[in-house]
Amino acid sequence: QVQLVESGGGLVQAGGSLRVSCAASGRSFSTYNMAWFRQAPGKERESVSAIRWNGGSTLYADSVKGRFAISRDNAKNTVYLQMNSLKPEDTAVYYCAAGSFYGSLSLNSDNYEYWGQGTQVTVSS
Repeated sequence: QVQLVESGGGLVQAGGSLRVSCAASGRSFSTYNMAWFRQAPGKERESVSAIRWNGGSTLYADSVKGRFAISRDNAKNTVYLQMNSLKPEDTAVYYCAAGSFYGSLSLNSDNYEYWGQGTQVTVSS
């Protein structure tokens, strides 16, 4: 069982930066692949980024590639999402998720069994 708590969301102007964090408690955080998803009002949840359990590989959605960076610190049981050059369309609730699947890293939400409550990120134009 893994409990996830996001933090660091807020209001930022377009072009600005923000870092959101996800602190995990429970057993064996370092064995879980971690991912970030987001959901804007009236829209479906979409994938943002994922990182392998050992930090050895990452994936990004095309919409954030080159602007966002995912990282993790297994000693602190925390995963981060650094968001740069933010756009109004990045406004959403950002969720972190943990998945214990094997094989290729995935941005498919079905592969992630534990989810946080989300943190709001609002980008003003």
